[in-house]
Amino acid sequence: MNTDHNAPLLAVDRLVKRFGGLVATDHATLAVRQGELHALIGPNGAGKTTLIHQLSGALAPTAGHIRLSGQDITAWPMHSRVASGLVRSFQITSVFRRLSVWDNLALAVQAQAGSPWSFWRPARRDAARHEQAVSLAERVGLGPKLCVDAGSLSHGEQRQLEVGLALAVRPRLLLLDEPMAGMGPDETERMVSLLTELKSEVTILLVEHDMDAVFRLADRISTLVSGRVIATGTPDEIRANPDVRRAYLGDEEIDVQATQGVAA
Repeated sequence: MNTDHNAPLLAVDRLVKRFGGLVATDHATLAVRQGELHALIGPNGAGKTTLIHQLSGALAPTAGHIRLSGQDITAWPMHSRVASGLVRSFQITSVFRRLSVWDNLALAVQAQAGSPWSFWRPARRDAARHEQAVSLAERVGLGPKLCVDAGSLSHGEQRQLEVGLALAVRPRLLLLDEPMAGMGPDETERMVSLLTELKSEVTILLVEHDMDAVFRLADRISTLVSGRVIATGTPDEIRANPDVRRAYLGDEEIDVQATQGVAA
């Protein structure tokens, strides 16, 4: 992976999204550097998910530009963005609940190989794809659950599987929309450990409400308020930023423990 941290892998330039008279993103500007875990935080209604929808291609922006490795992808459909390495993991778990962990991952591997509508049984006879599915399961902490139906996994394990499905596409940039939503402390800790490992392998843009996790994981943090990015910096810089304190946390100093669960 390119380790030039000064080169933005993703550049968002003055992105606007209007829904009638409502402005959801208001000239939002953001740069995600190659190789970093970049967190996007902000209060309820700040426009975080709308911004992620635009980055993934689920929503077309009203104005502005999105560039991936310098290439303008603003008008690209979602599947073209995925093919170029921009992959989103959804906020609500989306797995095949009646299929095993292995089957879910094998289908994702098979789709990446160019056969998205093939049945999974042929994939079982493909040794290379079998090994890829097993490797992905182990990578996301589900090695012992290979034969378990996805619907029988805990909520946290389903989120781990979802990350595995995203990794099967071999992303250059992984968009994670609240991967720790609804998790208990133990599940959250497992996800933090997983993302800590992944951040050395893939560039990640993380939207997350768990502030403790954000400040532990992020290389840089951007704060979105009323559709605008008001500050970007290291965790220490964001803690100390007076604009962030006023607009996002009232006048309170950002504290890792005190702010757990504040952002949504």
